[in-house]
Amino acid sequence: MNYILVPIIVILMIMVVVSLVRGIVAFINSTREDLNRDPNMTGPTPNQVLQNKMMFNRIKYQAAAVLVCAILLAMAR
Repeated sequence: MNYILVPIIVILMIMVVVSLVRGIVAFINSTREDLNRDPNMTGPTPNQVLQNKMMFNRIKYQAAAVLVCAILLAMAR
């Protein structure tokens, strides 16, 4: 079972990093858009929505990785 859980943890860690980088890129782009944005416009920009989505994905993948680590530690006892 360890041979299955360890690659799952590695994959989840990669997904966390990818989500983090995509969220940071969306943050940089949304900051640039905010500087050039019309002050009368309301609501989030597409980059702000993407940033929110990527940060939520990062949290989900981190939670899944922690859960798999807990299962791995429980099985090691």
